[in-house]
Amino acid sequence: MEGFLGGAYIWIKAFHIIAVIAWMAGMLYLPRLFAYHVDAEIGSVQSETFKVMERRLLRGIINPAMILVFVLGGLLFFDRGMGIWSEGWWYVKLVAVIVMVGLHGELSRWRRAFAEDRNTRSARFYKFVNEVPAVLMVVIVIMVVVKPF
Repeated sequence: MEGFLGGAYIWIKAFHIIAVIAWMAGMLYLPRLFAYHVDAEIGSVQSETFKVMERRLLRGIINPAMILVFVLGGLLFFDRGMGIWSEGWWYVKLVAVIVMVGLHGELSRWRRAFAEDRNTRSARFYKFVNEVPAVLMVVIVIMVVVKPF
């Protein structure tokens, strides 16, 4: 049975995957920038450069990519129909995506703290946070591709 997207389904899916890759790239890079930014002296050229890089990454790549992920993913979801709610893998994926969105919000908040020179976290903290999107990505991909339950 073909959904309402018809032949466009495969194109929507491809662009959804591209948007996910862009979102993930940004989510993996931003905490690493924070880890380096911690060591820059407040007001220094290096600190101000990190601020620009962090703002551009968030506003120019991460935010637009996330919006595309949800728009295109929403189309794919509605094309699939209500049957998806009976599949266990869907709930695990949904929780992982919700956690990813929460992390996105925290990264935005931490970027503002750096922009206002009021960061209180260590480089070690940001290096740990840097691993969270990777773990979530593994869970999401396994749920979508393998559908273990």
